[in-house]
Amino acid sequence: MKLDILNTEGKSTGRSISLPEDVFGIEPNEHVMYLAVKSYLAHQRQGTHKSKERGEIKGSTRKIKKQKGTGTARAGSLKNPLFRSGGRVFGPRPRKYTVKLNRKVRRLATASALSQKAAEGKIRIMEDFTFEAPKTKQFVNLLSGLDLVSQKSLIVTADYDKNVYLSGKNIQRCGVMEAKDLTTYNILNSNVLVVSESAIEKIKETLASA
Repeated sequence: MKLDILNTEGKSTGRSISLPEDVFGIEPNEHVMYLAVKSYLAHQRQGTHKSKERGEIKGSTRKIKKQKGTGTARAGSLKNPLFRSGGRVFGPRPRKYTVKLNRKVRRLATASALSQKAAEGKIRIMEDFTFEAPKTKQFVNLLSGLDLVSQKSLIVTADYDKNVYLSGKNIQRCGVMEAKDLTTYNILNSNVLVVSESAIEKIKETLASA
């Protein structure tokens, strides 16, 4: 697949680039994409939730009233979960939510997401660019030239560029990411993927070594 290379104003530079078929031209596998997104979201959970159960509540364990003759239910302790400030029954405990994926599955999921975006025509290739200083206005002008101000987009650069990253940090519906950090979730979570020219080879290298 060949795509035109655009400049920062969103106009064609007259050059084009061929996308690697093994990364942008495979048959998307929806199941592995689901597994990759599930794994990503699971890794975002801290798993530090905890509530005190009956044995962890501070207080007396004496029997609060006699067993029979009160007309109410039996009660042996103030820690009873039925009482206010009593222990919780089967409350949450700290745990890990991580979902392990094999290396080949992760690679296939990322390639499937990129191929799906390419097939939908939602990938745009831009010539390498940078800013002399962090300027949000310049970043907005770049998005305006690409007609992406109102769309959820992701800018993928070959390497970390501090000025580009800081320029787009405060803009809603747009993110900036290095090619090596690209995930299936980030790809699918954006409407349009804007990839810098040199990031194409970086993505291919990352997936080859993944």
